[in-house]
Amino acid sequence: MEKLTAIIEDAVRIFDTEGFRAVGIDRLLGPSGVSTRTFYKYFGSRDGLVIAVLEARHRGFMAQLEANALDADSVGGLFDTLRLWMEERGARGCMLLRARSEYAEANQEIVALVHRQKCEFRDEVAKRVLKDLGRDDAQLCSQVWLLFEGATAAAGVAGVSLVDDAKEAALMLLATARAHSL
Repeated sequence: MEKLTAIIEDAVRIFDTEGFRAVGIDRLLGPSGVSTRTFYKYFGSRDGLVIAVLEARHRGFMAQLEANALDADSVGGLFDTLRLWMEERGARGCMLLRARSEYAEANQEIVALVHRQKCEFRDEVAKRVLKDLGRDDAQLCSQVWLLFEGATAAAGVAGVSLVDDAKEAALMLLATARAHSL
């Protein structure tokens, strides 16, 4: 299991900085020292590793969201977690969306995985909107989700502090929604 974890962790770093499809198997296996045979035993294919990496990345982010969920400000906590995540790992945009882009025509399993993961995250946004607003609001959920995804993409160009601007915009939208429900 240690080898499996090492391969995935190394691949996360490599894919995050170098992309997916342009990276060869030798480059992926080099840091862990795992043989090609062991690699195929664990993952079955190169795309199997991509799927394992995307699953690990998504689980890691969702776990960090959950760990930070004690914050009374649930919607704002999304952006606080994003900022912390980017400060620790870098701001290069969303790895999931980059994988979806690279595999859009090449592997529908990867595209479907990213779709499921993004739906799971959007459901998390909806839960937080419900908690903070006291009612469901699909439009506000979409707006917060878009601000989050936009901040994730734009932080690589404009800097991580942009996440604070997205948080402020989300909180203003939340306040407006609260005012309209009175």
